[in-house]
Order: sequence, then C-alpha cells, then structure tokens
Amino acid sequence: MTGIQLALLVVPLLTAAINVGIAAADLAGARFVLANSAQVGVPRSWLPWLAALKTAGAAGLLLGLFAPALRPLGAAAACGLVLLYVGALAFHVRARVLYNLAFPGFFLATAIASLALIVSG
Repeated sequence: MTGIQLALLVVPLLTAAINVGIAAADLAGARFVLANSAQVGVPRSWLPWLAALKTAGAAGLLLGLFAPALRPLGAAAACGLVLLYVGALAFHVRARVLYNLAFPGFFLATAIASLALIVSG
C-alpha cells in the first residue's frame, strides 16, 4: 500500500469518525456544544439538523470509501462537510467568537483533505 493509498483510507475514516462523534455530542446536548452554539448564535433547535448533516456526511464518506462505484457520493459528502464547516467558521467570525476557531477549523481541514484525496484518488 502506497502512502497516498494509506492516506485515502485513513483521512476519510478520521473525518467520518470525528463527524459521528460531534454529531453524537450535538444530539446529546453536550454542555460544550450548547455553550458554543449559544455563543455563536446557533439556536438549539438547529442541533438535530446539524447532527443529521454531519452523520450523512460521515455515511457518504464511508460509502464512497468502501464501495468504489459510490466514490462520487464520497466526494459529494466531503464537499457537503466542507460547506458545513465553512458555515461554522462564518458563524464564529460573525459572532466574534475567535478563541475556539481551531475546532471548526480542524473539522474543515479534515473535510478538505478528504475531498482532495477522494477527487485525486
């Protein structure tokens, strides 16, 4: 297995795992999620919808990864996650909540890396 093949496996798996994890935190109403969403102006009623988007993105990545015929679905899922986290960063910047930009920034970086690898692979 070459380095690029390993990256094509590991990065989307990591991206899917962290999105499932944060979606679970959204659905559970984790204290840090509620505090952060209140600070950036995201209504609590949006959390299940955001969790659904994150879960769908993770599922699409996994389907695209393990079913070669569904690779375009994986690319679409990664693209959707990129857009989701660009929006998250925009909400943070708009609300001037800059101290924790690293979290949505990290999620965005993994989505971009997954998209790049899927498209190039």
